[in-house]
Amino acid sequence: MADLFDPMTLAHGPAMKNRFMLAPLTNLQSHADGTLSDDEFTWLTKRAEGGFGLTMTCAAHIQAVGQGFPGQLGIFGDQHLEGLTRLAAGIKARGSVSSVQLHHAGNRSPKDLVGQPVCPSDDLETGARGLSLSEVEQLVEDFVAGAVRAEKAGFDGVEIHGAHGYILAQFLSPEINRRTDRYGGSVANRMRIIVEIIDGIRQRCGTNFQLGLRLSPERFGLQLMEIVEVAQAILDDDRIDYLDMSLWDSFKEPVEEAYRGRSLMSYFTELRRNHVRLGVAGKITTPAQARQLLEYGADFVLIGRAAILHHDFPNLSRNAAFTPVALPVSREHLVNEGLGPAFVDYMATWPGFVAKPEAVEA
Repeated sequence: MADLFDPMTLAHGPAMKNRFMLAPLTNLQSHADGTLSDDEFTWLTKRAEGGFGLTMTCAAHIQAVGQGFPGQLGIFGDQHLEGLTRLAAGIKARGSVSSVQLHHAGNRSPKDLVGQPVCPSDDLETGARGLSLSEVEQLVEDFVAGAVRAEKAGFDGVEIHGAHGYILAQFLSPEINRRTDRYGGSVANRMRIIVEIIDGIRQRCGTNFQLGLRLSPERFGLQLMEIVEVAQAILDDDRIDYLDMSLWDSFKEPVEEAYRGRSLMSYFTELRRNHVRLGVAGKITTPAQARQLLEYGADFVLIGRAAILHHDFPNLSRNAAFTPVALPVSREHLVNEGLGPAFVDYMATWPGFVAKPEAVEA
């Protein structure tokens, strides 16, 4: 079993100095055109400074029509290069490996942001329009172009966002993807877009450029055994550096009744990995939980909410007596941890996360 502070080599590019990866976190802090803001720069570089072995951006959209939330970081045009270059340099200067998460929201894109959302197939529920074959091919190209742009900016790698019901997960879903061409039908066809993106990035980025993939195995029409099949096929191909399994709760059992009685995570830790590293994300809030997940077979952990509460969660975790701050926390605490006003306001929408101001007596 690896220790949390053991270095972790990857098949391509620099090693992580420990087993802590910053989860890609929505923070609403970029400018409206997708360019980097000072607040987002501070948020991310402060985590790199706090000891994360790899610091990943929020989901960065690879097409304007793929925007998923206001204040989202963009990587769909060269206008984003200046900020991305500054960010990559800032993360690396603080001793962390750097990565951009490549994203397209698909039918989860708000109409007020993008106009007409798109999807693998026409979707009556959201009003999203099904993509033509040429548009699917362009989608593959734009994911690859995002990776090329990230490499040009100086990032060590990218992660492909194939989870949480966004467009690549929509392709994986037999409920949402009703295509009859080579991107629909069988599991092999529905995962084809992900394989083509991986292949394109490997062909057009350097040999030391790192590549990760995020998958989630439940919700949004996904079926656990199909995602296990997808994961094993990707691992067998041995072309990515790490698989990031976003489980919502790393300790939970599957939702599907037939597969209960063991942890959801165990369906993925038992897979053949070859040279690919396996990480898990979901409600990892203490160093003890992180260590336990390594004991259960993960190679590394992705830290989300705990990293919001403590920019230096990895460094603090070296102290056996460290206990994370209890919720709710004050707005002042979050500001001191490097969150800008937009991010603090966003966290205040999460039940029980931010303390409400005390009423002032008249």
